[in-house]
Amino acid sequence: MTAPAARPPRQLHINLNALHSGFLPSAWRVAEADPKAFIDVQHYIRAAQLAELGTFDAIFLADNAAIVDQIDFRPITALEPTVLLASVAAATRRIGVIGTASTSYNEPYNIARRFATLDHVSGGRAGWNIVTTADLPSARNFGRDAVPEHAQRYRRAAEFTEVVKALWDSWDDDAFVGDKDSGRFVDTDKVHPIHHQGEFYSVQGALNLPRSPQGRPVLVQAGGSADGRELAARHAEAVFSASQSFEESLAYGRELKSRAEALGRGPDAVKVLAGLTTIIGSTEAEALRRRDELVDLIPWRYSLNRLAGTLGISADRLKLDERLPENLPLPGGGNGNHTFFNFVRALATRHNYTVRELIRALAGGGGHRVIVGTPEQIADDIEHWFRAGAADGFNLMPDVLPGGLQDFVDGVVPLLRQRGIFRHAYEGSTLREHLGLARPAVERRPRLQAA
Repeated sequence: MTAPAARPPRQLHINLNALHSGFLPSAWRVAEADPKAFIDVQHYIRAAQLAELGTFDAIFLADNAAIVDQIDFRPITALEPTVLLASVAAATRRIGVIGTASTSYNEPYNIARRFATLDHVSGGRAGWNIVTTADLPSARNFGRDAVPEHAQRYRRAAEFTEVVKALWDSWDDDAFVGDKDSGRFVDTDKVHPIHHQGEFYSVQGALNLPRSPQGRPVLVQAGGSADGRELAARHAEAVFSASQSFEESLAYGRELKSRAEALGRGPDAVKVLAGLTTIIGSTEAEALRRRDELVDLIPWRYSLNRLAGTLGISADRLKLDERLPENLPLPGGGNGNHTFFNFVRALATRHNYTVRELIRALAGGGGHRVIVGTPEQIADDIEHWFRAGAADGFNLMPDVLPGGLQDFVDGVVPLLRQRGIFRHAYEGSTLREHLGLARPAVERRPRLQAA
C-alpha cells in the first residue's frame, strides 16, 4: 500500500499594503518623503520593486470612492487601483498586484473585465479585493442620499461575486484556437453566455476576452462582520484580517476556515493575512522614539476625528485623558464598518487605555496591530503567530514608505528566511502559485432567477 504524499511545509505569506506615504498619517512629513507621492506612479513602482526584492507575495492597494479622510492634513488613496497596478505590473516580474473595487458602486461586467485584463497584462498576477462601501460621501457621489443597509450590501456583494466568477469562467480554457491554416479563431461552442437574472443584476455575458492566465484572478476579502465572514468563507482565497491579539486571530482563522470547509471548500482554501504595522529601530528604544516622533507630528485634532469616525461618534465625546465612552453601539446603527470598530474597542478595553494612550498604541488612531521594535522582535512575533496557526501571513503596512519597507526587507526578511519559514526566491510566476493556490477549473453555475 502506497503511503499518502507528505504535505509540503507551510510557507509564510507577506503582502505589502501600500498606503500612499505609509501607514502613519504623518509619514508624508518625514525628511525623505515626497508629499506628492500619493499621485506619483513611480512611488508605487519603487515600493513594488522593493517588495519584490523581498519576495513578497503581492502589493495591495486600498481604495475609496470619495474623500473620506481629512485632506487638510493627510494624503488619500487618490489613484484608481487597477490603472495604477497595470503600470506596477509592467515594471515588475513576479510580485502579485491586488486592487480594491467596491461591489456597491460598480457593475459585475466591468469589474470582471477590468481584473481579467489586469491578469492578462500581468501574466497571471492579479487579485481583486472585494469590498462593500459604507460611507455616506461615497453614496452621495453615486446619486444616493443614504448608505444601503448592511445586509443588503452583502447580499448584493455575494451576487456580484457570483456573476464575476461566472463571467471569468464563460470561456473554456481551450476556446481560443487561433489556427491560421484553418482560419478558425475562436471555438464559439466553448464560449458560454451566463444568462444571469438575480435580485440585483441581469447579465447576459459571455465576457469579451478569454480566460486569464491563472484561470481567475485571486479573490480577496476583508470583512469582519458575520455577513463579511460568510462572503469570505464562500468566495475568498485570501482574507485581510484586523485582529489585535494572538487569541483573536487564532479564533478568527479557525472560525473562517471551518465555515469554508462546511461549504465544501478544502481546509486550506482560505489564507488569513493579518494586518500588521511595523515601526523598526536598531534597538527597542530607538523604535519607540521613532513611533513617538511620528505620532507627535500628527495633530491631536486629526487623531481624535479619525478615532471618532471609526467608533461612529462625535469627536467631542472623546477626552484625551479619559477612557472611551461605555456601551458604544455599532456605527450607524449597525450599518457602518464593523471590523475596525470591534478591534479598536477591544484593544482599549484589554489595556484599559485612555484615549491618548489608545491613539499612541494605534500609531495615530487607525485600527491595525502595531509592533514597535527591533528586526529580531518583529521576526519573533511573526514566527510565533505563523507557527501557532494564528495567521498564514501578514498584510504589512510599514510606518513610512519606502523607508520602513526598506528596514523590513533588509532587517526582518533575512531572519524569516534563516528560520525556514519564508522563501528565498519565487518558485512560481503567478499570484496563485505564490499563495499555494491551485488554478481553478472552469465551473458552470446554475442560473440564478429573481425571487
